[in-house]
Amino acid sequence: MSVDRERLSSLMRAEIARFEQERPRSRELFDKATHRMPDGVPMLWMAKWPGPWPVYVDHAQGAHFTCVDGIDHVDLCLGDTGAMVGHSPKPTVDALSAQLAKGITTMLPTEDAEIAAGMLAERFGVPMWQFTLTATDANRAMIRYSRAVTGKKKVLVMDYCYHGSVDETFATLDDNGAVVERRGNIGAPVPPSETTVVVPFNDVPALEAAFATGEIACVLVEPAMTNIGIVLPEPGWHDALRELATRHGAVLIIDETHTLCAGPGGMTQRDGLRPDAVVVGKTIAGGIPAGAYGMTQELGDKVRSSLHLEDIDVGGVGGTLAGNALSLVGIRATLGEVLTPESYPAMIDQATRWTQGVSQALEDWNVPWQVTQLGTRAEYSFLPHAPHDGGEAAHADDFELQQYLHLHALNRGILMTPFHNMALMSPATSSQDVDAHTAHFREAVESLFG
Repeated sequence: MSVDRERLSSLMRAEIARFEQERPRSRELFDKATHRMPDGVPMLWMAKWPGPWPVYVDHAQGAHFTCVDGIDHVDLCLGDTGAMVGHSPKPTVDALSAQLAKGITTMLPTEDAEIAAGMLAERFGVPMWQFTLTATDANRAMIRYSRAVTGKKKVLVMDYCYHGSVDETFATLDDNGAVVERRGNIGAPVPPSETTVVVPFNDVPALEAAFATGEIACVLVEPAMTNIGIVLPEPGWHDALRELATRHGAVLIIDETHTLCAGPGGMTQRDGLRPDAVVVGKTIAGGIPAGAYGMTQELGDKVRSSLHLEDIDVGGVGGTLAGNALSLVGIRATLGEVLTPESYPAMIDQATRWTQGVSQALEDWNVPWQVTQLGTRAEYSFLPHAPHDGGEAAHADDFELQQYLHLHALNRGILMTPFHNMALMSPATSSQDVDAHTAHFREAVESLFG
């Protein structure tokens, strides 16, 4: 079933008119900001939100925020996972407030560092940890360390992956299977074919061929793809990946930044995966900038023995704010009191409720789209079946349709992440919040296909 484009354009014009009428204060602030920032936003990707200008937030708490025009919103984006624990959870805020008075950053360790490392070790099963400000930083560090300990130079990634602003990961496959820059890659330092090998997700023969080159220092992978739609691993794929990495002497890095939605130890713990290194970020400190990477004892020993103390501060890994006292107390409080193992069942139940609501609407109007759930996260895509790999998910994308659905939601007080048709549940997300999305989605589908 295809979308009537004239109808879609007409519907979009109506939603834009409603947005403009209801959000004059956001427009005021936006007009003022355009004199100081490109597109009026502090980071250019914020221009991707639907509507003629961004919504400006006045305050946020739990699973809701209120904009400067006084409109309450159910937040299903949650900072694209940065606020997965909900906005400003009290235990995290209390711990951060106390630390602010004691000191923010000193370039010296605090007791919280070892405690936070112990929490992460218990959850993910790798004992040796280091702290950064973002998962991007953590991924960059692990790529460098992998090259150092293996003596090899290339990084293996999945087609249409995303691991933050890591140069080596902005690569994809062209129609002939060659590694090329991903569309939109900004100012790449070198052709990605010099640094990167790309294979489709869930493709074991492609993995075998890539490792057989003998060039692979590490493989960086989400255990399920989440940045091009949710793409789940097929049975046996992770086992094959682990065996091949071991056989060819490559470091297996699992990026759990988004897949922490699967459980308290991500898919690594839930599915019994056996990485050499784990990367996490975004939500672990309640939204305060923090990331971390953990290593097996064997890999940690190799990394440490490869470094000379005299040069350890200028080797391209680290940063003067990494491991700061404020981030570490945020991790300790968030993992210890908010994003606990006990918080997950209710969050997963709400994601299931969301999935069922979307699925029922698609069935009622006979729309050939599908919904995939991964723990506390769920997403619909414009495919009749779950995607097998990132390329299939990417080619099914429809930006115009997505913008309409997101603006329709926003005009009804529902915020979806601007990059996906994805919803994330926090410990504060209620059944009423989920049902508000279901009501919007049913209305939107009927407007398109009814």
